[in-house]
Amino acid sequence: MTTGPVRCTHYIGAEQRHCGATPARRYANWTACVLHTPAALAGQPEPPQGTGPLPGAWTTPTPQSASALIDHRAIVSGKRRSNPTDYQAARAAVRKP
Repeated sequence: MTTGPVRCTHYIGAEQRHCGATPARRYANWTACVLHTPAALAGQPEPPQGTGPLPGAWTTPTPQSASALIDHRAIVSGKRRSNPTDYQAARAAVRKP
């Protein structure tokens, strides 16, 4: 494991070299100096430090909520095994009056 300073690994294509500036911040697959952060490359301002999750982050629909609907439809159609009570309740819920 390397113990030296963290260097920017952004590749500068016009100069055919890596940036190599220090200090750099670690990201998932690379390190970047302040000039090569994802926000800087997108031309946007840096997000403020320590703000926590963005507003509405917990209200975003997840794929899990969509899968519950699909699972319910599979129970009603009999394509998914379930206990008889759940099957009858699901059938009654979609039965037209």
